Amino acid sequence: MNIRTGRHCVFMLHAHLIFITKYRGNVFNESSLQRLEAILKEVCRLFEVELVEFNGEHDHVHLLINYPPKVQLSKLINSLKGVSSRKLKQEFDSIREHWICKKSGSLWSPSYFAGSVGGAPLSVLKQYIEQQDGPL
Repeated sequence: MNIRTGRHCVFMLHAHLIFITKYRGNVFNESSLQRLEAILKEVCRLFEVELVEFNGEHDHVHLLINYPPKVQLSKLINSLKGVSSRKLKQEFDSIREHWICKKSGSLWSPSYFAGSVGGAPLSVLKQYIEQQDGPL
């Protein structure tokens, strides 16, 4: 059990996040997914969030996070998607060129999935994310 403490609280909050690429574009490969994971970990660290598990496919990614109560998920998600989009397009020509052809500046769809994780043990959810068809 991963119970964390804050200045005035004790907490164990986990969320399962799913981001999909705009138009479900098949843009990720093994190296871009590895870099994406590193970028997301750094953004999480800045928010005092732990990226517990990460996996992805050509057109979407799964994240399992452990976050403090002071973090607004919508703001965290906005930063995760914005920073990762900007950095991946700077570092991977194939991703940048894909979106130039589509005449769209966004890597990610504006929608996302965020589910609270409370009923299932974390080991079950981690196993589910690990078993998704990634890395490529």
